[in-house]
Amino acid sequence: MDISINGARVYFEIPVFGGIPVTATQVNSILVILLITSLCIWLTHDLKVRPTTKRQIVAEWLVEKVTGLVDSNMGVQFRSFVPLVAAILSLSACSSLLALLGMYAPTADLNTVLGWALLVFALITYYKIKTNGFGGYLKSFTTPIVVFTPFNILGEISTPVSMAFRHFGNVVSGSVISALVYAALAALSNLVFGWLPGLLGKIPFLQVGIPAVLSVYFDVFSSCIQAFIFAMLTMLYIASAATPEEE
Repeated sequence: MDISINGARVYFEIPVFGGIPVTATQVNSILVILLITSLCIWLTHDLKVRPTTKRQIVAEWLVEKVTGLVDSNMGVQFRSFVPLVAAILSLSACSSLLALLGMYAPTADLNTVLGWALLVFALITYYKIKTNGFGGYLKSFTTPIVVFTPFNILGEISTPVSMAFRHFGNVVSGSVISALVYAALAALSNLVFGWLPGLLGKIPFLQVGIPAVLSVYFDVFSSCIQAFIFAMLTMLYIASAATPEEE
């Protein structure tokens, strides 16, 4: 079925539910969730008070690192957010790294990262209301003066939008740049070595090695950086929302 939604290929449709499309984003997201869940179950299976296996040592190291990240950016009182931050880091990184296997990365679909951003925005709003009261939350839009209210509202709405588009844009731009360079190398290779006789003139010599280096940056380094940035923004926004505003 040659159909796509936001660049994600539709695998099939469910006629029972009105022809709901099942896209590569949905299928690959489920695969990532199953992978992370299986890994967590394996790492936390049969834990001991004192670690006796490398598996438990790795599990404790991961928990300590995420806990330290939350403590240093949010404070010890926000340790309940450790699972959320760990989920964001693992989901984002693993989803983007699917590109290394030639699979469609769910983070290359705006719907995915926008859903995460809206969830974070809901938490931000909840803690603002919880900390300052509903009246205080509404009053914050009128600071420092009432004239700034429209700008404050736009600033509030821009939070999930900026988070989503920043993550989505970096992932997609990496894929586009890699594809353009790969195509350019093929054309350049044909121009430089096309004069060689027989099959030698058809071998894309310049496509060997260089695309792999780009993949290491865009698919590995950039993917992990974007996951870290999204998690950092989540922690900073929520910690800020949970801090009482000064009168």
